[in-house]
Amino acid sequence: MVDSRFLEFRLDYSENKNRGVGKFVSSEVVAAGGHLWKIVCYPSGDANEHMGEYVSIFLRLVSETENPESSLGWPRFVKRSDVETLFMTNGLARFMCGVIVVLDNDPSPTPMPVPVPPSDISVHLGRLLDRTIGADVTFIVKGEAFPAHRAVLAARSPVFEAQLLGSMADATMPSITVQDMEPSAFKVMLQFMYTDFLPEDDKLGDSLVEIMQHLIVAADHYALDRLKLLCPLKLIENVSTDKVGSILICAETYNCAELKKKCLDFFAVENNFKKAAFTDGFVTLVQKYPLLSAELRRRVGILQ
Repeated sequence: MVDSRFLEFRLDYSENKNRGVGKFVSSEVVAAGGHLWKIVCYPSGDANEHMGEYVSIFLRLVSETENPESSLGWPRFVKRSDVETLFMTNGLARFMCGVIVVLDNDPSPTPMPVPVPPSDISVHLGRLLDRTIGADVTFIVKGEAFPAHRAVLAARSPVFEAQLLGSMADATMPSITVQDMEPSAFKVMLQFMYTDFLPEDDKLGDSLVEIMQHLIVAADHYALDRLKLLCPLKLIENVSTDKVGSILICAETYNCAELKKKCLDFFAVENNFKKAAFTDGFVTLVQKYPLLSAELRRRVGILQ
């Protein structure tokens, strides 16, 4: 805890500038931090070496005897010429001083802040998924079983909430079969729902593009809005000649505008188009998506 005060001392300099060395003029006394303080000014200096050249200014802690030699304070030496040119107003020299007293015997000191660790809820929920502790529903995806927790999935997805906690038949079934989804993609989706993170790219390896496309479909179906935004960002970084056709179809079908633009720009490079034109994804695009094919023709100007 601190206690602070400001002192102002106005010295009639014309009357006091010729005082002898060691002769002082002082301000009124002010209380701060349980002590008395005053400004003491020696117009002719407080020692012979300063006579005639410096004005000595002291902030003093006043002793009980008022003896300046036993007082404590902070000295400052100012050239007499500076006092006369910088501090003078209408014949008065004006000095300001601030007193800040730190009280050591504060009865209620402010406690030091305790460092707060980063949130680890994703670690705990991820561990809950890995250990299947308390799992109360199992999803069957192409023969693979994935235990999960109804409450967690319902909290993350309104579709799962209706399916698992509502009036649908699945709400009372111990296991649910998932259609039209690959086990690898369903596993990543569950991990995301528990941790809010996607795996590192190297952990998905060569299946990254396929899994991200499956996840876009799943995110759209289960209303996982954040996941639906993250997956296209992964695909934008991994557009290639052998995948661009299927990625463009996915972007068009699920309204991923930035991803679609990336694919169209990629096709616009002639060498890319020549290689991509022989892929299954491009053949599917031309045969089953005539409107998208027409847009690609207008954008690229090379499809006839």
